Amino acid sequence: MDVLTQNFSLYGKGLWGTVQLTLLAGALSLAVGVVIAGFRVSPVKALRVFGTVWVAVLRNTPLTLLFFAVLLGLPRFGVVLPFQVFAILALGAYTSAFICEAVRSGINTVPLGQGEAARSLGMTFTQTLALVVLPQAARSVISPIGSTLIALAKNSAIAGSFSVTELLGTYKPLNELGYSIVWTFVWIAVGYLAVTLALAGLFGLLERKFGVAR
Repeated sequence: MDVLTQNFSLYGKGLWGTVQLTLLAGALSLAVGVVIAGFRVSPVKALRVFGTVWVAVLRNTPLTLLFFAVLLGLPRFGVVLPFQVFAILALGAYTSAFICEAVRSGINTVPLGQGEAARSLGMTFTQTLALVVLPQAARSVISPIGSTLIALAKNSAIAGSFSVTELLGTYKPLNELGYSIVWTFVWIAVGYLAVTLALAGLFGLLERKFGVAR
C-alpha cells in the first residue's frame, strides 16, 4: 500500500496520461474508422481499394512496429511533433482499422432497401451513408466499438516505451526507488482496470439506451 500512498502523484500523472491517450486516440480512430468504412462500401473503386489496403496493412502490422514507423519514420520527412502526438497518431491509426470493420459490419446489417429508397429521393451516396445508413448501423456496433476502445486503452501501455507519460511507465522510477515490483504492478493493474471498467460501463449504458433490442 505504501507504494501507492507515497507515490500517488506519480501514479496519478501516469493514469491521466493513459486516459488522455485513450480519449484522444479513441476520437481519432472513430473519425478515421468511420471514413474508411465509408470508403470500403463506396461505389468508387479507388476508394474501396484504398480502404481495403488501409485495413489489411494496419490490422496485420504489430502495434510496436507501427510506433517505430511513426516515431522514427515521420521525423525523417520533416514531421517533428511531441512524442505524445506521435503516440496518438500510431494508436489512432492502428485502432481505426478495427473500428472500420466494426462499422462496416453494422452497415451490412442495414437493409439494402433503405439505401435504395434514399437514392430514389435524389440523395447522393454520401448523404445516404451519413443520414440514413450510419445512424441505423451505429445501433448495432456499440458493443464491438466499446470492446475495441477497451483494447485501445490497454494498447496505450506501449507508448511508455517511447518516452510518453502513461500508467505502465510508472514502474521504471518506482523500481529504481526500490519499491516492491509486485505491488508496483498491482496498483498499475488497478489503474488499468479502472479505465477499462469505466469504458465498459459507458458503452454498456449506451447499448442499453440506443442498441438494437435482442
